[in-house]
Amino acid sequence: QVVIHPFKTIELQMMKKGFKMEVGQYIFVKCPAVSKLEWHPFTLTSAPEEDYFSIHVRIVGDWTEGLFNACGCDKQEFQEAWKLPKIAVDGPFGTASEDVFSYETVMLVGAGIGVTPFASVLKSVWYKYCHDATNLKLKKIYFYWLCRDTHAFEWFADLLQSLEAQMQERNNADFLSYNIYLTGWDETQATHFVVHHEEEKDVITGLKQKTLYGRPNWENEFKTIAERHPGSRIGVFLCGPEGLADTLSKQSISNSEADPRGVHFIFNKENF
Repeated sequence: QVVIHPFKTIELQMMKKGFKMEVGQYIFVKCPAVSKLEWHPFTLTSAPEEDYFSIHVRIVGDWTEGLFNACGCDKQEFQEAWKLPKIAVDGPFGTASEDVFSYETVMLVGAGIGVTPFASVLKSVWYKYCHDATNLKLKKIYFYWLCRDTHAFEWFADLLQSLEAQMQERNNADFLSYNIYLTGWDETQATHFVVHHEEEKDVITGLKQKTLYGRPNWENEFKTIAERHPGSRIGVFLCGPEGLADTLSKQSISNSEADPRGVHFIFNKENF
């Protein structure tokens, strides 16, 4: 199945047939109708609990443009499944972000395209929570999304919106705290939106939690979380650039206490 999202992003959903995956993994994809030789890596955006596996593809070059057209996304009418092109899949590969489930509290940081694996992680956490909340060790997620603008990841904002709505229905809006930082904006551009800041939902993402401008003050974030969860082991997971990895690694060390009974931040990263 092919789903068209805003800003030239398509989602390919494929049936699982002997395909086993973990959260945060990726696959290589080939579409012979576009190129007989090219393989391209894509992060899986589905959760292991779903009966299909999916990737989101942004249309930014010749190959992705070819895939877009081969899937009939340039046509107005509905495409029958048998008209869709054959897709070859190799994988999945990559370290699983399974460790997320071994902590009570986690900080998840996705920067730019690095937000993609967290679609799989957040969906899987929610499936596990709905299915058997009492057995789920994970009790609190602090999620940070850093991007220049949200356009390329409109589909991800949609995912957050549906999670937000489901958590409110179950009276557990506190399970996930997220902060979206628009790094490509400065205060002068932001002031235009601050006018609407009192409105119930954010004007850019339509989410209840407000979008922030610029970059996070990591020292403050770590100190606040340490105060809220004294004496606990907190997993810090990053999918993003090397510079940010250095910053988060240093903050994890400097905000961990020497006393084994104190708070400890354990840093994990995945690179793209």
